[in-house]
Amino acid sequence: MRTSFRTGLLALSLWTVVQPVQAQDVTFRIAHFLPAVASAQKAILEPWCAELGRQSGGRIRCAFFPSMQLGGTPAQLADQVRNGVADIVWTAPGYSPGRFPRTEALELPGILPLGGVAGGRAIWAFYGQHLKEEYKDYKVLAMHGDGGMNIHTASKRLAGPDDFKGVKLRSPNRSIARTLTALGATPVAMPPAQVTEAIAKGVVDGASAVWEVLLPTKLDEVTRHHLESPADRPAMGATVLVLLMNKQKYDALPADLKAIVDRNSGEPLVERYGKAWDDASTIARNRIRSLPGHTLTVMEAGQYEILLKRTAVVQTEWLADARARNINGEALIAAAREAAAKSLR
Repeated sequence: MRTSFRTGLLALSLWTVVQPVQAQDVTFRIAHFLPAVASAQKAILEPWCAELGRQSGGRIRCAFFPSMQLGGTPAQLADQVRNGVADIVWTAPGYSPGRFPRTEALELPGILPLGGVAGGRAIWAFYGQHLKEEYKDYKVLAMHGDGGMNIHTASKRLAGPDDFKGVKLRSPNRSIARTLTALGATPVAMPPAQVTEAIAKGVVDGASAVWEVLLPTKLDEVTRHHLESPADRPAMGATVLVLLMNKQKYDALPADLKAIVDRNSGEPLVERYGKAWDDASTIARNRIRSLPGHTLTVMEAGQYEILLKRTAVVQTEWLADARARNINGEALIAAAREAAAKSLR
């Protein structure tokens, strides 16, 4: 009888020790550089968090910090999540030039297909084969594309490569900055939150910015002319985007919560991003078509081919950078093209 009583007490004490761990609640602090109304938060991260909460019985919650509310600049988001300032960040690796050199192979002119879904599939496949070592300090939840580079200007209409000369344009990453330079434009690096004011004040003439970001940042209010690639050709350039989680935060999760995060991340989350980007792009493009005084130009095929020839130097420069880092750049470009081709099948 006494033994049974002691056994019962031991079991009860073990249960009280283990139970809080099993029932652990967590709140993910999620930071990014766009306003809260952007697709990245409203159409993707908020529904994603809601699904994590539902599947965990409310044990996973999220707190959002849009528009760099935790301080710093977009270029510092990768450090913020690695150092635990945020638990999860959504950012562009290209905002930190040279830090993720292999990723830049995807951002070269004429590599990624247009569109969120196709681009995301190509990027995720490339990540699985070639980028895991580059992101070994993080838990990578998703990696996707921005749909492809477009140009939006306030007063000068661009229709082909000759029209870029002398135009000051915001650039989101090093590859696009080099692309603009090769076309005779002057690239100006700045985060999305500053672009609209910079155009309104005449600091720049326009911006390389994708359709998805146009409405949340109110770029449609300060630009009148919009240029995009032919629909059946690869993007003139692109920005890779990534959802990174603090590795220690992920490792500390109970096994059942890890399983929920894993089940809802990776390929399913990449597809979610892609669809949301395509939907947002359609909405923005249709709005531009409906606004008086706006022009939407699709570059003619011949002009597009000229643009690719003039920007071939961007690939040459990147290959030189890669060789200096003992990176096989040729193999990475070939793999990126192969992933892009497969994403369209």
